[in-house]
Amino acid sequence: MPDVSVRRAGPADHPTLERLWLMFRHDMSEYSGVLPHLDGTFRRERLDSAIADADWAAYLVTSGRHPVGLAFVRGLSAPARVLNSFFVVRAARRAGVGLRAVREVVAAHPGRWEVAFQEENTGAVRFWRRVAADIAGEAWSEERRPVPGRPDVPPDTWISLDVPAPARPGRDVPGSVT
Repeated sequence: MPDVSVRRAGPADHPTLERLWLMFRHDMSEYSGVLPHLDGTFRRERLDSAIADADWAAYLVTSGRHPVGLAFVRGLSAPARVLNSFFVVRAARRAGVGLRAVREVVAAHPGRWEVAFQEENTGAVRFWRRVAADIAGEAWSEERRPVPGRPDVPPDTWISLDVPAPARPGRDVPGSVT
């Protein structure tokens, strides 16, 4: 597996996140049918929230010194966190980068998790089901939900799973004395 690092993005990472965001939105346009704005950009409300909203977290994924992906989490204070946006550049796909990135992001925020994807995106279908099984074994669920405000598009598929908090040495271990 390549040298992969996942870290919370800081202000110096914002230009890199903006560029990765454009690649992500370009990839998703195949399934959403959304064209870029006249200036070549795509809507960026989720990017702006991930950077500025205290209830969101933006992560940068790197391989060596190269940026290869992003992950945006919303609902940090909610009962369920949502992996709102997730992207790995094509050259880094199918090498374990995505699975490792998801593991690290969800481990940073234990608890209930949800992620949505489109059934037409067959690569995402395989990836997210493999991620759910890897993280939660058989203890995950899947359901289709309408896209809010978009009756013209097929429902999204949502995966839900629980990520336990890591055991603390000498604590949280059955039979240990605290």
